[in-house]
Amino acid sequence: MGGIDAAGAEGVAQPWSATVRARTTWIRRSVPRGTIRDVDGCVFCQIISGEVPGHLVLETDDLVAFLDTRPVFKGHVLLVPRTHLETLPDLPAGQRDGFLAAAQRLATAVKDALGAQGSFVAVNNTVSQSVPHLHLHVVPRTKGDGLRGFFWPRTKYGDGEAAAYAERLRDALATG
Repeated sequence: MGGIDAAGAEGVAQPWSATVRARTTWIRRSVPRGTIRDVDGCVFCQIISGEVPGHLVLETDDLVAFLDTRPVFKGHVLLVPRTHLETLPDLPAGQRDGFLAAAQRLATAVKDALGAQGSFVAVNNTVSQSVPHLHLHVVPRTKGDGLRGFFWPRTKYGDGEAAAYAERLRDALATG
């Protein structure tokens, strides 16, 4: 379910070579979990800081949500904590309610803004988590959309389409 995980931010090539993976592995092992707001080489930290562009749909003091650049379906959102944390068990107790509340808001927004009938919400912990930064997927769903099991095809946004989807979601979040 990687999406932006493997591809990097829109328009920015992410060379996930052995060298980058080794560097990321070193960073992951050398930084105590939850102690810093940015980890060099983490594409999600780079999106949060504005170093890498992203189609942001929600921002709070603790969280950021943005469109996945390789969505399962258009409107696929990733919710991440601003502080670099690797997995859900690393999320401090004081942030759990806010994280889940934001996920609920996003699940509602994909229905209201995009006409989805529902959503699929998921978090990978380590396995299938190609960016080692906690992220929750909110994927818009419609009956008969073809999604079966966990072998998900990916799609791409056309020119200007990601910005339009992000705007619709921001509007729904602002009114909801």
